[in-house]
Amino acid sequence: MSKPIHVLHVLGGVGLGGAESRIMDLYRQMDREKVQFDFLVHSTAASRSANNDINVRKPQFYDEEIRSLGGHIYVLPKFKVYNYVSYRRAVQAFFAAHREFRVVQGHMTSTAGIYLPIAKRAGVPVTVAHARNAGVVKGPKGLATRFFRRGLAKKADCCFACSALAGQDVFGGEAVKAGKVKVIYNAIDVGRFTYNEKVRQQVRADLGISEALVLGHVGRFEYQKNHPYLIEIFAAVCRKRPDACLLLLGEGEDRLSTEEKCWQLGIADRVHFLGNRKDAERFYQAMDLFLLPSFFEGLPGVLVEAQAAGLRCLVSDTVTDEAKATDLVTYLGIDESTTRWAEEILRQADYVRRDTAQELREAGFDVRTQALGYQQFYLGESAERIGKAQ
Repeated sequence: MSKPIHVLHVLGGVGLGGAESRIMDLYRQMDREKVQFDFLVHSTAASRSANNDINVRKPQFYDEEIRSLGGHIYVLPKFKVYNYVSYRRAVQAFFAAHREFRVVQGHMTSTAGIYLPIAKRAGVPVTVAHARNAGVVKGPKGLATRFFRRGLAKKADCCFACSALAGQDVFGGEAVKAGKVKVIYNAIDVGRFTYNEKVRQQVRADLGISEALVLGHVGRFEYQKNHPYLIEIFAAVCRKRPDACLLLLGEGEDRLSTEEKCWQLGIADRVHFLGNRKDAERFYQAMDLFLLPSFFEGLPGVLVEAQAAGLRCLVSDTVTDEAKATDLVTYLGIDESTTRWAEEILRQADYVRRDTAQELREAGFDVRTQALGYQQFYLGESAERIGKAQ
């Protein structure tokens, strides 16, 4: 029997994030006798030994599962701009030592313009730049990201994007007009999130919120997700609904400041900080509405998950309408008052949950179908089944 081909995914890490979760969804569906995933991540500790594996960095959320599926995790030093020369050398050393990859797929587009051309020169047959977001953080870091992304469409064999908006933002209008960019939605395991009344009641009982109006959010505690505004929206809801509570799933550098804001607004006892969860699908069942007031997104997988759970969703109008797979999504401006958001939440709070699985499958968000298309692409066959050209 022939050995599987190896696909290398380049990421900042393999923690519980949107891009990481979507890649793992695909990985679970791959025929691993034909296609095997490996991962190249970035870590401060990696500067001591760029070619070492998982042992030179702190364990992350998906480490164990990746190993159990047969994947390898390799490490590069974090890119800090000032270490441009040493970073390039580390990348060159890595690809000189690893000739086994048929495809290198770069989800970390801030430095894809560095590592993808090096991979190509080292003999990798296919390089892919994959746009996962439609915006950057403010300040020097965002400016640096824009600078190093320049001309990225010309530095990769293929350009993928999770939405048309992300493709435009990362690769530019010229590449889009030329048909260089293929949009591939962030697909999920739809059946995993299908609404389940029994699970809903169990989770709500466990949390002591059986009779509450339960709002929810899933995402990293970072600038992009706009947690301060989210907390202010919830405070406005609490003034009208004393029974309201908020479930927050995720971790991140802004978690502590978010907790402090809850105390300042006098709502700390109504906010449940649940951390990273392997069973996030259970908590969607417990929610009544899902909130996503982000500054920017690519195509948020959590919004697709929430719709798969039959949840009504209130989302910032900065999020692409490509993520609206059902009529459950309402868009609001983040420049509007928190009172306006609260009013809409309360207006929509009373509804009957339904099974949306077929709607999501028909809209192209089913990971099982998408995985077959990816597998064909990785094996050198047609890529038509995994997306659409823009």
